Amino acid sequence: MPRLATQIEAILYLKGKPLSLTEIAECARCDRSAVEDALIELMSDYAYRDSALEVVETPKGYSLQLRASFATLMQSLVPAELGVGALRTLAAIAIKQPIAQTELIDLRGSGAYQHVQELISLGFVSRRRQTDGRSYWLQVTNKFHQHFELDNLLPSLRTSSQS
Repeated sequence: MPRLATQIEAILYLKGKPLSLTEIAECARCDRSAVEDALIELMSDYAYRDSALEVVETPKGYSLQLRASFATLMQSLVPAELGVGALRTLAAIAIKQPIAQTELIDLRGSGAYQHVQELISLGFVSRRRQTDGRSYWLQVTNKFHQHFELDNLLPSLRTSSQS
């Protein structure tokens, strides 16, 4: 049987979310006191190890997570998760681009303002001020095309629509 600290490491990894002491104790089938000691041991192991991971205590419990120093690497490797509303807003921009932000709001509602901010911060949409108005022109970026691999998808769509 592996040592308790190693077992807790596996539990935190497999659950993939913060766990309270009680939840960890239930999973490990031991008492809270033993879990506390093993967590201290595990946190100490990670503190002295040259590892990309760490065990931290959060308001929701204990978690095995990537160290903050790897945040930029994670952002470049892990695709951004978008909610349904933001995806629909992104689709509207991609289909109608360039589209005036005011027209987009008419189509998608006032929640689209927040979607646009999120999509700009993720690099999927660019915005430029209209020369003759107070609104902005919105369009998708190269990152959008790369992320959704449209260049690979579009040739097959073109051939299937020509058939």
